[in-house]
Amino acid sequence: QVQLVESGGGLVQAGGSLRLSCAATGSIVSINDMGWYRQAPGKQRESVARITSRHSTNYADSVKGRFTISRDNAQKMVYLQMNSLKPEDTAVYYCNAGISRWYGTTIQWDDYWGQGTQVTVSS
Repeated sequence: QVQLVESGGGLVQAGGSLRLSCAATGSIVSINDMGWYRQAPGKQRESVARITSRHSTNYADSVKGRFTISRDNAQKMVYLQMNSLKPEDTAVYYCNAGISRWYGTTIQWDDYWGQGTQVTVSS
C-alpha cells in the first residue's frame, strides 16, 4: 500500500518560515510529478507548487519568490520551504504525487494525497 505522510506544519508569526516534508512509502515503482496544495477554510483546494521528476518547478503567483519546492528522488521525499509567511498562507497543506506501484505482478498508476498538515500564520 502506498502512502504519503506529511510533517512540518505548525504555528508561526507573519514573516517567519516553515519547512514541510512529505515521504512516500510502500511498493513504489516510480514517482512522477509531486506537489503541494492547500485549502483554507471556506475555500477550494488550490495548487501551491509542483515539481517534475526532473526537478522542473512551477508555483502559484501568490507564493512565487517566497516558497521553494524540492524533492529527493532516492529518498522518495518532497519538501516545501516557506519563507516570509503571511496570514493568508494559513491553510491545511496537502502533499500530492503520481505514483506507479506494484499491484500483484502488474504495475498500476494512481494519484495519491497525504492526510494534510495545518499551517497557521499569525499577524
